Amino acid sequence: MHWSDVITDPSLRNLPYKIELDAQGRIIMSPASNRHAIQQARLVRLLAQRLSDGEIATECSIGTHQGVKVADVVWMSPAFVKQHGDTTPYPQAPELCVEILSPSNSAAEIEGKIRLYLGYGAREVWTVGDDGQIDVFGAEGPRETSVLVETQAPLKI
Repeated sequence: MHWSDVITDPSLRNLPYKIELDAQGRIIMSPASNRHAIQQARLVRLLAQRLSDGEIATECSIGTHQGVKVADVVWMSPAFVKQHGDTTPYPQAPELCVEILSPSNSAAEIEGKIRLYLGYGAREVWTVGDDGQIDVFGAEGPRETSVLVETQAPLKI
């Protein structure tokens, strides 16, 4: 299956799941929770307060060699938006990709997504735990603070 098939298939609309594709084009669904939705909204507000330019998007599709992955929240610079517009899925990762952790995520899955996003051009990847704590990752590995968002303390939503 291709991503264009997923977004045009009427039977896949309004599902209470996040949908991604694996490397073989198979659909992978993750259940959504209200906690996840609240954290997603908090992240959007945080980014809107701290990053004045660019675009923020939720459920952003990114095409990779391991299928289409969907970041929970992303921030895209004006240059990224100018280059890619609203191409679906994006052929590279926006500068900041955020994954909200849920019980259905394995550590290996999240580590793989961090590597994928960074390998496809993200400058930074954040993961958000149940407690709202944000862990920051760059190409060199875990970071104490973000290079994209100015902050004096560890990030938390």
